[in-house]
Amino acid sequence: MASVIDSMLSKYDCKNISDYRNALKEIVQEVALCGLSRGGFFDKAAFYGGTALRIFYGLDRFSEDMDFSLLKSDENFDLSHYFGILEEELYSVGLELSVEGKIKLNSSPVQSAFLKGNTLKHLLKIVPAKHTPLSIPNNEILKIKFEVDTNPPASAAYESKYRLLPSPFMVRLYDKPSLFAGKIHALLCRGWKNRVKGRDFYDFLWYISQNTSVNLLHLQKRMEQTGHWNSTEMLTLRKLKALLKERFFSVDFEVAKKDVCPFINDIDKLALWSADFFCSITDEWNFN
Repeated sequence: MASVIDSMLSKYDCKNISDYRNALKEIVQEVALCGLSRGGFFDKAAFYGGTALRIFYGLDRFSEDMDFSLLKSDENFDLSHYFGILEEELYSVGLELSVEGKIKLNSSPVQSAFLKGNTLKHLLKIVPAKHTPLSIPNNEILKIKFEVDTNPPASAAYESKYRLLPSPFMVRLYDKPSLFAGKIHALLCRGWKNRVKGRDFYDFLWYISQNTSVNLLHLQKRMEQTGHWNSTEMLTLRKLKALLKERFFSVDFEVAKKDVCPFINDIDKLALWSADFFCSITDEWNFN
């Protein structure tokens, strides 16, 4: 266990307990991906969202949840089929976590589950002596949510990525233009308890900084599915920019900054955030 975890931990520059906590979460995420891969999950599904962007494309912020989408709709898909495989994979590297399904309270096509374990117990295995005793409550729970969309919107594109640790495995994931489409959909359409999710805006700027094009057709299909676009119209770049600018002027960017601060190391990157800033960036950028 020590050699695998130590090898995975070596890519992080942890300076404090908060850094080690975030590193532990990401290690758990990568081990879980390995288990899903071994179980054949990526024959049916693809990885997307902020954690996919962080692990495979180098997004410079931490991400908590793991989001997946089936390649084609399957109302009989059962996420619990993979729970035992996940637990075995985590245990094989010394991580004792349980997998618990989330009971659905509505008819949503999204199936959810949680990876859960004792944070202090796991950090004691990986944190150097200089950081002990740890200022973490004995009952703090490491909790990672993962979700699978069983009725995916059409027109996404995929690619395969590989990792060597904890052992060689393959992950199918959305390509960057399709990931960007998903992020713009979240930015425009996400309902989050009447609060703005600043992470969406942070990721939006990251995509632009990476010269990422957007899969406009997939974005349109996502918006149609959630009732935010009329299927008789074609979504164009001009219309998309108009929607984005309308959204920017509805946002309280001070609230957005507070949301994203716990997930980044350099809060100076947020200094210019305003409607004018985002609109200017959007006007100048060609998403195609």
